[in-house]
Amino acid sequence: MITLYHCDGARSFRPLWMLEELGLAYELKMLPFPPRVLAKEYLALNPLGTIPLMIDGETRMTESSGICHYLGVKYGPTPLMVDPGEPAYGAFLNWMYFSDATLTFPQTLVLRYSQLEPEERRSPQVVTDYAKWFLGRLRAVEAASGNAETLCAGRFTAADIVIGYALRLADSIGLSGEFGPNVAAYWARLQARDGYQRAREAERRAGIAQGVKPRIRE
Repeated sequence: MITLYHCDGARSFRPLWMLEELGLAYELKMLPFPPRVLAKEYLALNPLGTIPLMIDGETRMTESSGICHYLGVKYGPTPLMVDPGEPAYGAFLNWMYFSDATLTFPQTLVLRYSQLEPEERRSPQVVTDYAKWFLGRLRAVEAASGNAETLCAGRFTAADIVIGYALRLADSIGLSGEFGPNVAAYWARLQARDGYQRAREAERRAGIAQGVKPRIRE
């Protein structure tokens, strides 16, 4: 049984969504955010205290986009993955890495310095600067989503999952009002997917069952 440690609204939603799209059995363990402070016992499993942590037999992984890639390869074949022989393979990999390294990184600073830090440590300048950074990088998604329903390979893939989470995070921290028309339409399409809806419901049900309140209300 695959076990996924998850915080509501955190980047661990990427592998959760991937698990639902693949139809795999898993156990979802909810943690309060940030777990390194509010669930110190978790440090015995993941010394970094970060989310996600996925355990699959002897395999332990902590990088959300990497977990999606792992699941698609190990439990495929699946159209969610793009094979090396396909013309879109390079674009697929680029989106997989772009998702966290380029899109999610600046959002974490917006979230931290607008909501998570104590009032005296919050910084409107940091929030403004990194929101602009994120929105500038989002131009790549605006261009790609203007030409097709999905990002690459002419179908929904794991690239849409990992980029889609970045859009969910942007929505939750108040940046979705700045989406261009193509990104806004793309985000609406992603939210309408059954797999996305199942992942949101799994997150909600597990939080209630395990007594962990949502971190971000949407």
